[in-house]
Amino acid sequence: MNTNELPRHKLIKSLMAQEAEAIVDNAIDLWERLAIQVTAIIGKNGFTSLYERSVFLVQPTFPWLAPGPQLSKSDHRFEELKTYLEGQNPAQAHEANSQLMITFTDILASLIGEQLMIRILRAAWGDSVWDNSVEVSKNA
Repeated sequence: MNTNELPRHKLIKSLMAQEAEAIVDNAIDLWERLAIQVTAIIGKNGFTSLYERSVFLVQPTFPWLAPGPQLSKSDHRFEELKTYLEGQNPAQAHEANSQLMITFTDILASLIGEQLMIRILRAAWGDSVWDNSVEVSKNA
């Protein structure tokens, strides 16, 4: 593991590491909760642009992960992501979604700063999730 890895990256990877049958549902839930917080700050179009850029950047590693035009047009904005993840084995779905989430948060953090990014993640996923992850990292 990269010793320079950000706590945010570790948190994302730990949240994605669920039992095989829960990986996809958990991933979509985390995206939905994050989308609510980010959309409140940069709007739906801003969120969509960042998400689509993230997909574009991870697509060379996961070619089956294609950007979908329905993201901004549907009430179920992550329906295509869910379909793509369900079509993969759990390990591949885990890795792809972790990379996608890390890429998305890296882009956003480069625009707003790491501290605000952490505050957004805390608001989206809860303080207890973050605190538990940080505690596990300290003990590792």
